[in-house]
Amino acid sequence: MPNTMKKTGKNDWGLNPSELEAARKASPLIQKILPVIKTEQDYEAAIMTLDLLMLEVRGQQQHDLAPYLHILGTLVNEYEKAHFPIEDVSPIELLKYLMEEHDLTQSELPEIGNQAKVSEILRGKRSLNTRQIQALSNRFNVSPALFFPKSNQLEAAG
Repeated sequence: MPNTMKKTGKNDWGLNPSELEAARKASPLIQKILPVIKTEQDYEAAIMTLDLLMLEVRGQQQHDLAPYLHILGTLVNEYEKAHFPIEDVSPIELLKYLMEEHDLTQSELPEIGNQAKVSEILRGKRSLNTRQIQALSNRFNVSPALFFPKSNQLEAAG
């Protein structure tokens, strides 16, 4: 398809009338692939689609579906930020929460080390290192950023 992008001052992305009509006809398919998430049901459907896309793409940035995975992930993230806000918690509080949710004891976290090392971290006597953070992130399927203290994130951003 030739590039029809032009500055029109309109919010039609420069589509000509036949392209706009084609977009309207494709709308049901587009809505299934990239939904507008307004309700809990929309959110659940988007999560299922996101899971399928993640299985298909498997981290391959050159995969044809990778851009759609990114876009849908952004939509889901925005919905979650608006509807499920997360309080800022310390890395220790997060680790304690994850241990409780997964019914784990200190000795069941080999990603950190032995029970004594886990105990020191949970008491705030020792900090998590980068290797431990990456291992915990993988184990619990959460962003590694959650395990970094907020003051470090602000310093890194500045």
